[in-house]
Amino acid sequence: MAVDFSSFDFLVVPGRENAPAEHWQSHWLGAFPNSSRLIQSDWSRPEVGAWTARLDAAVEAAPRRVVLVAHSVGVATVLRWTAAQPGRARAKVAAAFLAAPTNVDDPDSSFDLVRNFGPMPLLPLPYPALVLSSRDDPRVTPAQAGAFAQAWGADMADVGELGHIGSAARLGLWPAGLVLLGSLLARL
Repeated sequence: MAVDFSSFDFLVVPGRENAPAEHWQSHWLGAFPNSSRLIQSDWSRPEVGAWTARLDAAVEAAPRRVVLVAHSVGVATVLRWTAAQPGRARAKVAAAFLAAPTNVDDPDSSFDLVRNFGPMPLLPLPYPALVLSSRDDPRVTPAQAGAFAQAWGADMADVGELGHIGSAARLGLWPAGLVLLGSLLARL
């Protein structure tokens, strides 16, 4: 069955430092005319309250149901917002594509800038979701990504060795990711 991508608003939720032009999220923005990027006021120092407030406003303003396309700490933003706004999430979010969910609870000092997003909510999501995990992601182990997916009631996809699934992976339009997104939306 073909997926009608025009029946949703796609909201791209980038991680820290946004998604530069070479990032797959930026390519997807160009591929879907009904898509927009969630803009944050400070991309270098993510703050959970500010980031989730902007997500809340964007979801509320969307004219159709939203498909969240999140990466890295953008995933934590989606999860913290969903935990704070479960009714709105249930009503307005059609699905979530959750790539490389940064483990904001990792005690390593390299996670200090995103620690304010912790603890990561571990409750079932009120919408279908797909977690994408890379075997060599420095921000989350495959086992931790699997534990997140299980806690959230989400499906899990192993995308191989793509690092943090960001710009460095040079995925371009990322056709394999689009196939996974299509499989998620086909369940709706």
